Amino acid sequence: MKDYEHVVIWLDYFNKTLPRNKGRRLSKEKCVFDPSLKELIDASNSAGLQPKETEEQVRYPKRPYVRSGYIVLPKTEKKTTMLEKISQKLVSKRAKQSKQ
Repeated sequence: MKDYEHVVIWLDYFNKTLPRNKGRRLSKEKCVFDPSLKELIDASNSAGLQPKETEEQVRYPKRPYVRSGYIVLPKTEKKTTMLEKISQKLVSKRAKQSKQ
């Protein structure tokens, strides 16, 4: 049964190496190379979105041959708005890491 109260955010939405037809949801400027689940959780927390559930050993439907991961967030706004907020935090954290 579909849960209308929560949104599933997959790691593949933010993977810069994937084309859009394989699961990337944002432009390449707003994505990073091979994000990890920990980075996704940290970025969502810093964006003010608290993950209710995480899963690490699952496969994204468009890429069933590769293990991915996802987080579940309560639906407080549109999914695209949530993705934009998370991607800003994810890209800024990666930029800080690369400067060090």
